[in-house]
Amino acid sequence: MNPSSAPWPTLKRDLIAILRGVKPDEVLAIGEELVSAGIDVIEVPLNSPDPFQSIELLVKNLPPHVLIGAGTVLDPADVVRLDAAGGRLMISPNVDANVLAAAAGSGMVSMPGVFTPTEALAALKAGASGLKFFPASVLGADGIKAISAILPKGTVIGAVGGVDESSFAAYAKVGVRTFGLGSSLYKVGASSSFVRERAKVTVEAYDRIFAGV
Repeated sequence: MNPSSAPWPTLKRDLIAILRGVKPDEVLAIGEELVSAGIDVIEVPLNSPDPFQSIELLVKNLPPHVLIGAGTVLDPADVVRLDAAGGRLMISPNVDANVLAAAAGSGMVSMPGVFTPTEALAALKAGASGLKFFPASVLGADGIKAISAILPKGTVIGAVGGVDESSFAAYAKVGVRTFGLGSSLYKVGASSSFVRERAKVTVEAYDRIFAGV
């Protein structure tokens, strides 16, 4: 691993809230509900309206322990903008060595999207902090388990895409405890009360399965 890459942080719950489509005028209320429920990682995909403004609002107003960043990062220039907004997390749908190098150079935590053993090993070689297996619903827990057998011990593996609280048990059986959650937590137009309820259900399910693990 690139020594300048930030390691994946130690979290009480390895849950990433993906706020695709969120707007700056609603992001803070939603972010506060997530953190209040116990979710401490928030991703604003760059194909959302004014994503860097949303990221900056979250960074400035949420507690400092919350890991905030961008998803769908495809260009090193966007890593520069993310850094300027205060984001410390870079998530991409693919493995791009230049994007990963930019993230590492800024001391960010990075999680590129992978689907195959080749992509997974290339991402780690390029300095990824963790791997986003996407879409996890296609690979399934057994597919991720098979690929993880050839990965270095201790590799952080996230299941993203078609995952919600009902999926946790199956992935837990194969050693996965990191999840990126999109529409099960937030969808365009969702109210902060909807996010509050969904975050509560999600955290309770996670704690039931991973308590003491």
